[in-house]
Amino acid sequence: MSTYVLIHGSYQGGWIWKPTAKELVKKGHTVYTPTLDGCGERSISIRPGITIKSQANEVSGFLNYQDLTDLILVGTSTGGLVTCKVAELSRSRVKEIFFVDALAPQPGERVQDIVVRDPSFPQTITELTRGPSEAELEERLFQDLDPELKKWAIERATMHPIEATDAPGELDNFWNRNWNATVIRCTLSSNPSREHQKRTAEKLNAKWHELEAGHYPMLSHPKELSLLLEK
Repeated sequence: MSTYVLIHGSYQGGWIWKPTAKELVKKGHTVYTPTLDGCGERSISIRPGITIKSQANEVSGFLNYQDLTDLILVGTSTGGLVTCKVAELSRSRVKEIFFVDALAPQPGERVQDIVVRDPSFPQTITELTRGPSEAELEERLFQDLDPELKKWAIERATMHPIEATDAPGELDNFWNRNWNATVIRCTLSSNPSREHQKRTAEKLNAKWHELEAGHYPMLSHPKELSLLLEK
């Protein structure tokens, strides 16, 4: 059996992985779903200085204190950035990395260079956070989920620490190393693009899978995703 550490993306928390984690645990795997600093139920602690690096440092410390080794690291959406940094900081502990519809910027590249935002849904931005507007939550963000699950997800969505939304140059050392990696592309999702994810797979010489799902397969297709995570 394997040990999984699942890293969520923007506006989320560890809660986003609940259905998929349940599937993996049923099969005997050990699963951790940490909520990143300033996110989810930890959004009450939002403050200046929460960055991709600080979030990754915290997760790496967790791996150390829990004595986790030979683990499978899984990142989704902007959680791909944190996943890359955690892998770099905890290389000796990571056996395999999965990118699930995830961003993985090249050196010097910014998230805004990758994600194409719909101008009809302007983001809500404060001094410390950024996030989807109420209209975006209702009409776009979780649009592929069934109504009950969509309501459950919207109730849990939170703003994201603004300093943790980008990190040009921060992941350079990740790309200088060899990794055992897999990219899972969600074919019904527009961001990040297929081209971006194909580039990630090519740069890492990673395995490639496609899943007919939107951007939140951990909610909409937990069984199918769990099977891919076991391959």
